[in-house]
Amino acid sequence: MLEQLDLRRRARAAGIHLLISAAVAVVAAGLVFGVWFPGIYRQVAGGRDLFILVTSVDVVLGPLLTFAVFNLKKGWPHLRRDLAVIGVIQLAALVYGLLTVYGARPVAMVFESDRFRVVSVAQVAMDELPKARPEYRSLPLSGPWLLAARAAQQGEEANDALFQGLRGIDRAQRPKFWQPYADSTADALARARPLAMLLAKYPALAADVKARLQSLKVDEASAKFLPLIGRGGDWVVILDSAGQLVHYVPVEGFF
Repeated sequence: MLEQLDLRRRARAAGIHLLISAAVAVVAAGLVFGVWFPGIYRQVAGGRDLFILVTSVDVVLGPLLTFAVFNLKKGWPHLRRDLAVIGVIQLAALVYGLLTVYGARPVAMVFESDRFRVVSVAQVAMDELPKARPEYRSLPLSGPWLLAARAAQQGEEANDALFQGLRGIDRAQRPKFWQPYADSTADALARARPLAMLLAKYPALAADVKARLQSLKVDEASAKFLPLIGRGGDWVVILDSAGQLVHYVPVEGFF
């Protein structure tokens, strides 16, 4: 009987801890998805999966430890110290996890030649920030920029861009090449392909895509698409006739 009572007390304490942990996770989700990975970026930049991985471990860890150590026979002074240690461990794990998510946050969606690329903090060539346009020398904290990567100038810059590209550092990741997307809208439309090609390739998507464009009042006949590269897998971006990004579809766009 005493053993059953002890188990109920442990379960109750762990349950209360779980509710508190879940509430903290909800607040953290507001920061991550409301500021660092807003809108579609939670999917195309992998923010949702990363956040779930980080917080699920933290939310489960604390209550399990509480269940393991909770025993009134220890006396409240001893028990409070145990719970305080668990709280510190859980808080440290949460802070570490949020710092990991912060370091992986997207800072720009960049049009580059024939595609869009989601660039995270870790992918930015930080040493080139002083060479960027003044407005791009400090990375954003409240959601990614929509940018384009200008073409490299002939000569030394073109050779350097080629060399860095072979090392896996593309122009989209180099701040010295960043410019407003509006400066490259015409190029994006010129390189984009008709939406009809995408729907012919993936006919199962046609009804959903058409309904979405209709709700946005976007002319299906003039819409185009470009591939999108990000941590969240294969995507395409749908552009309207003015070159504005209006929809995202989770399919491979290089065909």
